[in-house]
Amino acid sequence: MGSISSDQITLDKIAINQIPARRKQIRKQRRQLSKRQLRQAETAVVQKLLNVAEIKKAKRIGLYLSDFGEVPTQALIQKLIQQNKKVYIPMICNMNQRLVWTELTLNHLHSNRLAKHRLGMQQIMASRAFDMARLDVVIMPLVLFDRFGHRVGMGGGFYDRTLAKHPYRTIRLGLTHDFQEVNGILATQIWDQNLDLVCTPTRLIRF
Repeated sequence: MGSISSDQITLDKIAINQIPARRKQIRKQRRQLSKRQLRQAETAVVQKLLNVAEIKKAKRIGLYLSDFGEVPTQALIQKLIQQNKKVYIPMICNMNQRLVWTELTLNHLHSNRLAKHRLGMQQIMASRAFDMARLDVVIMPLVLFDRFGHRVGMGGGFYDRTLAKHPYRTIRLGLTHDFQEVNGILATQIWDQNLDLVCTPTRLIRF
């Protein structure tokens, strides 16, 4: 397991106005990953995550369905459900509001009973949805992260708004490829929310 310490290292600060270009670069790099590379990443993170103490203890876990070259999550979802854990995926009801969460079952996955949001993400169009406070752990995608747990997402602010409402109870775990780590410090804004852990195919990092 990897660990990041606050060594006395001088790191460049990545300014807010530099982030869009970096986001574009990483998204392009993810789209270029082959199916084989994605499968290898998925296998590696499943092995790591199933041994994380917080995941073992959790009964209700928030996850995402990969659509944009992120580390795939379907194998992890199936393993968690087989362990009798409840898995929830985010749903966008309003572009300026927080995410809500709907329970995902194996039946949803196998029968393709999912809808495509106009932003591209898959979600369950259900009348019954839950607040993040219901979740023990939320495993979320990201575009960039640094060694201090700062996270940059797709730019919509959905996770930041949602996490800000529940700052302490739910464990925040970022799932990502190794190349998405920046060699520097991401500039943050007052609404940005930090991660507790990051899992990559080669490391589990605690902040």
